[in-house]
Amino acid sequence: MRLNGRAAALEALAQGRGAVVWQRLIADIETPVSAALKLIEPGRGDWVLESVESGETRGRYSLIGLDPDLMFEVTGDAARINRDWRRDRAAFAPLAVPALQALRELVAECRFDVPEGLPKALATLVGFFAYETIGLVEQRIARARGAGLALPDMVFVRPTVILVFDRLADELFLIAPIWPDAAAPIDRLIDGAQERLDDVAARLSRASAHSARAQSKALPDDIHANAATPPERFTEMVAAAKDYIAAGDIFQVVLSQRFSTPFDLPPFDLYRALRRINPSPFLYFLDLPGFALIGSSPEILVRVRDGEITIRPIAGTRPRGRTSAEDAENRESLLADPKERAEHLMLLDLGRNDVGRAAVGGSVTVTDSYTVEFYSHVMHIVSNVIGRIAPGKDAIDALFAGFPAGTVSGAPKVRACQIIAELESDARGPYAGGVGYFAPDGNMDSCIVLRTAIVKDGEMHVQAG
Repeated sequence: MRLNGRAAALEALAQGRGAVVWQRLIADIETPVSAALKLIEPGRGDWVLESVESGETRGRYSLIGLDPDLMFEVTGDAARINRDWRRDRAAFAPLAVPALQALRELVAECRFDVPEGLPKALATLVGFFAYETIGLVEQRIARARGAGLALPDMVFVRPTVILVFDRLADELFLIAPIWPDAAAPIDRLIDGAQERLDDVAARLSRASAHSARAQSKALPDDIHANAATPPERFTEMVAAAKDYIAAGDIFQVVLSQRFSTPFDLPPFDLYRALRRINPSPFLYFLDLPGFALIGSSPEILVRVRDGEITIRPIAGTRPRGRTSAEDAENRESLLADPKERAEHLMLLDLGRNDVGRAAVGGSVTVTDSYTVEFYSHVMHIVSNVIGRIAPGKDAIDALFAGFPAGTVSGAPKVRACQIIAELESDARGPYAGGVGYFAPDGNMDSCIVLRTAIVKDGEMHVQAG
């Protein structure tokens, strides 16, 4: 099959820069789900990213990442990296620099020029960062006492093959990033990339979309979720939070609790169900070693695209109506509710402040205000804040300027986070953190980890606040 980009890759690699080669296929009978069922290997670090706008329209691009060559992990402020992940999953080496510096250096290492004709939605570093990573940029916030689910605070993987489905054109791009390697001839690096693409193309053509693996099993009817926080303790937490509000310490704090239930199905079955019954702007499946992260989040955390920072606060909720008339009635009720409007204004102000921390002075603009967006089951009040990223700032600066989101922490943000650490006994882990990707052109997209399950050791864990 024809390999695109070989000459440009030869030139880039000779100059010590990364590159991509790719194949382009017709994809009018293949879907992201059928491809994932054929290609994903459990626990390897493979992933799926999709999007549904307004609960009705699937986004143009769906992405699948396969067979990472690198895994980056952070716990506390200690970072480690495995650059030989495909051959030796134990080959982690500690990094001597602080965690955020290590991440910044890795993101810079993975920059390259994206060739014309390829979709801009290239995700060369994909992963999650836990709520507790706020401690990397805000020393005044203590860490919760308990370990929670004992997961790393941050995991990012670098795929060796990326599939990009273009629904508009009914095309599938098979893309192989290639990174400089002083120990390997450049021709061999490119030949290896072609072998990876040819292998994926062959597996797509051979496997059946209606294999036994595609048939989901049903869960038992008597599912019972166990709360990690006893009800009486959570009631005490809420009372304490109300006391802080009455004392003028905070305006709002978002307390959460975790629920768990046995789960013995493949984690991808859960993703398939979630994307069908609760389609959202951010759908993700991260199949990481020892656990999987499956989510359907409605809310941007921070986005950086072509030098523009975006934060899109969501606050204010009503259920969807059974008819268009009920939808309209619920929408009017939502916009007329003084409590919902006041909460949204508070979080909109917080979003403006967060964008301003990484943006050029005077560039922060509210482009949408008090817009009602409709999702599969609910409607939300949404606003949109943008700003031009300041000279000397990068996507990581923008990301942590807006992290954690006020919608899952509170306001003022630092004091609310301090109260969360005091009242919640366990680390939140991924909940209220972020899932996202860094692209080779400097862009970044991330969402808040909401409406998300963690499957680990035969249990499913869901946290909400």
